[in-house]
Amino acid sequence: MTDMDKVWQRVKLARSADRPTSKSLIKAIFPDFIELHGDRLYGDDEAIVGGLATFNDIPVTVIAEEKGTDTQNRLKHNFGMPHPEGYRKALRLMKQAEKFKRPIITIIDTPGAYPGLGAEERGQAGAIALNLKELMVLKTPIIVIVLGEGGSGGALAIGVGDHIMMFENAIYSILSPEGFASILFKDSTRANEAAHLMKLTAEDLKSFGIIDEIILEGKGLNTDPEVGYTNLKKQISKQLTKLMKTPVEKLLVNRYDKFKKMGEYEESVIKNEELAD
Repeated sequence: MTDMDKVWQRVKLARSADRPTSKSLIKAIFPDFIELHGDRLYGDDEAIVGGLATFNDIPVTVIAEEKGTDTQNRLKHNFGMPHPEGYRKALRLMKQAEKFKRPIITIIDTPGAYPGLGAEERGQAGAIALNLKELMVLKTPIIVIVLGEGGSGGALAIGVGDHIMMFENAIYSILSPEGFASILFKDSTRANEAAHLMKLTAEDLKSFGIIDEIILEGKGLNTDPEVGYTNLKKQISKQLTKLMKTPVEKLLVNRYDKFKKMGEYEESVIKNEELAD
């Protein structure tokens, strides 16, 4: 199997219908989770699931992107593609967490923000931008987990944090391989080639300093999720203890530096595009 084939295999695993969704992960890690609803402005977007829980007796706020399971459930959750009200709900819960000094744990699993006309009319770009701005200065620890797909601003809108973990078969990138191939090669069917160039695997992103931790899956979340869940619990426990002891001012400085690295990574991907042209 070539390197290109290996990367494409990761993309397929990250997108697989057999992969546990955020709700499955929440049930395993946060069994006392209580869901909260609505953005207090427009409505409740079920592509974003958020609420209160405890981890090792520590109160936390959990916010996740949910793709859904069967066809009906996926339609309900809009295939994990949030609308602006979803991002506003996430920000409302994050602000609440800051007020009550609760750490935040976010779970990324989305192909991207919903690109429909209604979402644009209700301020999709502005909602994402506001989340990025507010997350950079939110005075509480934030742990980010990339579960499956991490696509573009749709992922990044809940992805600014102090410690970013990524499951080994997840992907995280500035857009989909198909979208990148359409731009780079003018041919979306060459998505496997684009994925190889994009450096979207956990190993690539760890080497660039974009993520901090790779969560090993054993046989894979798609076949035996318990190994991955156990490894995740250990890392959440370790990082939560560490981050809660870190002064807030230091947290914010480190968070800014991490986000800056991500911007530099995006610039390098764009340069690859321009060189190909």
